[in-house]
Amino acid sequence: MPTCRTTLLSLSLLLISTLVGHADQFVLFDVTFAFTHEDALNSKPSQSHYYVKSDRLNPERPKDWTAPVDYRNGTVHLRLEVLEKPVGDQPTSWSVCYIPYKGQNHGYGCIGTGAYLKTGVIEKDLDMTKFWQNDDIVWSQGIKEMHLVLKDDHNLHAHKLPDPERFFPTKVRMTLIQVSKGATYDPKLVPGLTTMADK
Repeated sequence: MPTCRTTLLSLSLLLISTLVGHADQFVLFDVTFAFTHEDALNSKPSQSHYYVKSDRLNPERPKDWTAPVDYRNGTVHLRLEVLEKPVGDQPTSWSVCYIPYKGQNHGYGCIGTGAYLKTGVIEKDLDMTKFWQNDDIVWSQGIKEMHLVLKDDHNLHAHKLPDPERFFPTKVRMTLIQVSKGATYDPKLVPGLTTMADK
């Protein structure tokens, strides 16, 4: 028969295994907003930008994304729910840019939603070490704000295009969940991600 010490060791190993398998993740932001042509023209300092300032980011986001939990070398789960969009199936996309407290070179980096044609939900997992200018961020200093930029499928800002009525007005819900290195995104850990249409 196993000794009490052996049983305790087995239980400890089981607990450690369960914890290791549990995703280290946090919601960086979850915003729902309408965006009109006027909003795009009047957004400052840059047009076609929707700004998610620090006070709208998760206040418990880590100051250091490299340690003790390594989010810098993990993944980001991007969820875009397109609630309203002009008719016509115009290919549309968002660039989603990390603005750090401290940058280098260009000073920021961006992921993208990819082009979409209709309303609905888009979800994707992206490697944090492979997106555009990810090395231009000093990740140990944390993220100050996020810039969401409305574009077409050729990376052109929507406000510059000759047919803005194909892009505006629109309404979306965007959620970013940061997942640590070696972990897998777990939607069960993010309550309230049902579509707005289901509410």
